[in-house]
Amino acid sequence: MYAFLDKTAGFLARTTALIGGIVLLLLVAMTCLSITGRSLSFIGLNQIKGDFELMELGVGFVIFSFLPWAQYSGGHARVDLFATVMPLWMNRLADVASDLLLLAIAVIVGWRLWLGMLDKKSYGETTFILQWPVWEAYLSGLLGMSVFVIVALFCTLRSTRSLLGGTP
Repeated sequence: MYAFLDKTAGFLARTTALIGGIVLLLLVAMTCLSITGRSLSFIGLNQIKGDFELMELGVGFVIFSFLPWAQYSGGHARVDLFATVMPLWMNRLADVASDLLLLAIAVIVGWRLWLGMLDKKSYGETTFILQWPVWEAYLSGLLGMSVFVIVALFCTLRSTRSLLGGTP
């Protein structure tokens, strides 16, 4: 059962990060095209309409889509000041504590994104230029955050298992 959960969490984290990477590459390409169009306005080209709005919406998704992979792979910043002098069980206990804390943060941020999305949807708020519904941006972030909650839950299970004598 643990191997299945590990593969599933890894697949979700990796897939979400890959989708985020593709969106990031598309945002870079859009920015390059928009800047090129702006600098070649003398021949009739122009910037992409609403490029900064698309960038804001896209980067929000990209950030939330990279969080699950960072958690699954242990890529978050950590301070190992005392890790070398502490016994193994204390390091593993610290891992459980940090995973629990990150799980709590992920749940709280996901909950607030959910409430923010409902709020934006109820008001019908849109972006200024493209008139894109703002709640859809919250939804895209919420998708990445939902995967982050799932992966953080698995990582808490993984570190707890390691503390209790399972494989690290």
